[in-house]
Amino acid sequence: MERLYADINGKSDRLKKVASGLALVNAEDDARQMHEKRALIIGNVSVGDSTVTASDISRKAPKVVLTSCLDISKWQVVKADTKKPAPLPSTRLTKYVINSTLEKWAQGWVVIEDKPQEKAC
Repeated sequence: MERLYADINGKSDRLKKVASGLALVNAEDDARQMHEKRALIIGNVSVGDSTVTASDISRKAPKVVLTSCLDISKWQVVKADTKKPAPLPSTRLTKYVINSTLEKWAQGWVVIEDKPQEKAC
């Protein structure tokens, strides 16, 4: 995902290997909106404290829901032309709970939907 946000052209075929459906559409749309403002995000994101909160492995494509802590504190929003930091609200969450729905496809687990929660972790 970092590559999608860091590329002003918004090209990341790699993301399509691990995300589909609403998760892919929302990520691409979020990145497009940032790029239209001539902003990029650089740095790394990390996911931790993942817990399976629901599962249905009897389906043709087994499905699980993970609740995790998404840490974007190492992400930095910069202006595309100068690479200087863009101003951000001091109240924004940089570590928050996210619920992710994944399905097991032939190539592995694919994120189908991400639902960020407005809750710090």
